[in-house]
Amino acid sequence: MVNQKERVLLVEDEGDIRDVIEYNLEREGYLTLAFDNGEAGLEAIRNESPDLVLLDLMLPGIDGLEICRQIKEDPTTRDIPIIMITAKTEESDVVLGLGVGADDYVNKPFSPQELIARVKSVLRRAPLKQTLEDKSLINRHGLVIDRSRHKVTSAGEQITLTATEFRLLHFFASHPGRVFSRDHLLSRVIGDDAVVIDRNIDVHVRSIRKKMGALRGLIETVRGVGYRFKD
Repeated sequence: MVNQKERVLLVEDEGDIRDVIEYNLEREGYLTLAFDNGEAGLEAIRNESPDLVLLDLMLPGIDGLEICRQIKEDPTTRDIPIIMITAKTEESDVVLGLGVGADDYVNKPFSPQELIARVKSVLRRAPLKQTLEDKSLINRHGLVIDRSRHKVTSAGEQITLTATEFRLLHFFASHPGRVFSRDHLLSRVIGDDAVVIDRNIDVHVRSIRKKMGALRGLIETVRGVGYRFKD
């Protein structure tokens, strides 16, 4: 069982789904706060500062994307991890959600086991997020990234990357397990000195993978969405 102090705030307007999620979260030991509309959910997020938010995209009133955007723009709530719940099948909805800062997503219909696994994974990563973002030296799976020296090595051998490739790889490795859309990578990673359009992100990733050799599998493709660094 998990620590009872871990609080999950759920915003879901479909009563049956909300009840199932709430039941399974509480069975796993989480303290669950559930709301059926965007306004109430957003107010509770600001007042309660939960450890995680489960957020349906399609909500009456304020929709999930707008809630996610407001949470991530507010310095007092932006570090709260968010898992989106969506019944939509269009890739653009997931991309938009990840682009405004969501940490993961799950598509309806889903099994309770799948949802709980996502919750545990995101909560496990959350305490490390700030440390990893600030860390100048990252060592993951034998890949060593030294931001202060602008140097990447694997098994003692240096990997030569362009400035853009280095920024991308460092960003990926700083957020293991989190999925990033191409638009998000463009806005957060690519600097003004690089002329890059959406699909050219793929070109940079292919180049990084080629240079990483046996470790190329650390950068995983999430079909229709973007990329993530292996957790």
